Amino acid sequence: RTQASREAATKNQGTNAFIRERLASPRLSLKSLNTPPKRTMAHLLASTAKTLAGRALRSPASNAVRSVTTLQETIMEQVPEKQKKLLELKKGYGSTKVGEVTIDQVIGGARGVKCMLWETSNLDPEEGIRFRGLTIPECQQVLPTYSGKNGDGEPLLESLLWLLLTAEVPTKEQVDGLTADLHKRSDLPDHVVPLLNSLPKDMHPMTQFTIGLNACQTGSKFAKAYADGAPKTDYHVHALEDILDVIAKIPEIAATIYRNVYFDGVVNKDQTLDYSGNFCRMLGYDNPSFDELMRLYLCIHTDHEGGNASAHTTHLVGSTLADPYLSYAAGLNALAGPLHGLANQEVLKWIQALSDKFAAEGKEVNADTITEFAWETLNAKKVIPGYGHAVLRKTDPRYTCQREFALKHLPDDPLFKVVDTIYEVMPGILTEHGKTKNPYPNVDSHSGVLLWHYGFTQFQYYTVLFGVSRAVGGLCQLYWDRALGLPLERPKSVTPDWLWSQVKDA
Repeated sequence: RTQASREAATKNQGTNAFIRERLASPRLSLKSLNTPPKRTMAHLLASTAKTLAGRALRSPASNAVRSVTTLQETIMEQVPEKQKKLLELKKGYGSTKVGEVTIDQVIGGARGVKCMLWETSNLDPEEGIRFRGLTIPECQQVLPTYSGKNGDGEPLLESLLWLLLTAEVPTKEQVDGLTADLHKRSDLPDHVVPLLNSLPKDMHPMTQFTIGLNACQTGSKFAKAYADGAPKTDYHVHALEDILDVIAKIPEIAATIYRNVYFDGVVNKDQTLDYSGNFCRMLGYDNPSFDELMRLYLCIHTDHEGGNASAHTTHLVGSTLADPYLSYAAGLNALAGPLHGLANQEVLKWIQALSDKFAAEGKEVNADTITEFAWETLNAKKVIPGYGHAVLRKTDPRYTCQREFALKHLPDDPLFKVVDTIYEVMPGILTEHGKTKNPYPNVDSHSGVLLWHYGFTQFQYYTVLFGVSRAVGGLCQLYWDRALGLPLERPKSVTPDWLWSQVKDA
């Protein structure tokens, strides 16, 4: 290895020790998010570097120094210990209660019911999302970027994929190897593009997306292994192959739909770039700033713990041992619902309607005029799109990082100024209105405006971008579902009469 390679490995091993400590600890205070108590990140890096980096450098087959440890090797090394720990938890504490269920939760979408195992992320009402214990700002600090310098630009999606699968921060070399592997896996079966080309242009892009992914299922390695009688202990190995294949193939499916529906149908690749950069070229965009936005967009939409509709659907369908192609196609259908993935286009429509109304009436965009428009919306029994969340009770950190991107890359954009002014006044208005538990903006409140700035104005397609991203979160968990041998999901349903009987008995 080069000296730079060894330094990168050492740094990341120390960071990974920090992640393990974070995951093993109870919820930390907001003050403690930036540095662990009584120890700085530098101390953690120094104290763990020698032994951990040394182990990473050695080949298990010999004393030769290896250049890179692959994603597959990293995961497979973890599986036995994780299986052992889950069995220990089940055998030793299986009857321990972790919560109660109320009638409100039964009839209210199971909000807050703790009944899913989810490895890859955790959503705290006050802190927001953590990817394997790391906040979004922490991911931006430690995950490899396109420039190769951590913190210089947005994280590469491949680096977050590695983190979600392994709970470890990869080196740039490891990420580059994963990028190359995904590019090799990206070719679509011969029948898929002709199928997509035959679809009506007025068919919703999300409908086309699920059709395209389902059509790729002919190449499922998991389905073939299952049909050939593979032992249960090997299911996760074949599932991982499918998962990487699906993640590799969906950008071209998505880009083919975009180019067919809105342009000339021609898709050009540039596999000298990373996953996100190549996706931008396939879409027809060649702008380094837009590449950075796509890296940010794809990373922050990957995972939001397991209870959201698309992630839960992927997990549920996967629990039947449907292969990852079929499982995530089901997740995409959930994402297409207006209450889930279509929200960002609804926000953009509302903002544009506000801007058009003000322009027609000769009004300025300021706190007073937006306040007036917001109350008109609320008094008409309509919602303010982009505000509120089923779990969060603070500003969504995914909103915050997009706002920071806008302040850096497009501070004078007219629609961004509208969004920023809305952010100044809307929480107070919604708090006064008194009918929302969370008066703060969510991720959908900002993403459409950023895309629009770069000329990506086909908002009916925005959910497809969400779908490219969410594959990473849902499928990383699906791998661990198979590796840990999680069973078929089968919750108990109850009738209204049974609920009444519980009330009467009480």
